[in-house]
Amino acid sequence: MANKNVVTAGDYLEGEIVSKGKKGLLITVSKTLAHPLRPTQKAFINKDTVASYEVVMDEAEKSMTSGVAKGAIGGALFGGIGAVAGASSGKAKSVYTVSIVFKDGKRCLCDLDGAMYKQLVQILY
Repeated sequence: MANKNVVTAGDYLEGEIVSKGKKGLLITVSKTLAHPLRPTQKAFINKDTVASYEVVMDEAEKSMTSGVAKGAIGGALFGGIGAVAGASSGKAKSVYTVSIVFKDGKRCLCDLDGAMYKQLVQILY
């Protein structure tokens, strides 16, 4: 399962992405044990800062616990066929991999959940 709402490559590597409402999305790259001397970096994602963005990949993940529970219930009610049908109906959660190019020339590759991706599209529309 991929981490969501994080920068996976580029200038803001390992940055966390949070919503700041109508202001846009905020990337924050903090000091870590691996990089204790790295200064904290922040960058806004909005119409004023982004030159372009592109969805590189859209993948759906099935929730394991939801699928197992539905499989058990389906199996109890309808036997083997019910178990298979129930297990395959687990909730799908989308993860969007988005490439962002900023107006200052910096770039990053982000993994966003469905809600954060929807906000990105609304902000940059």
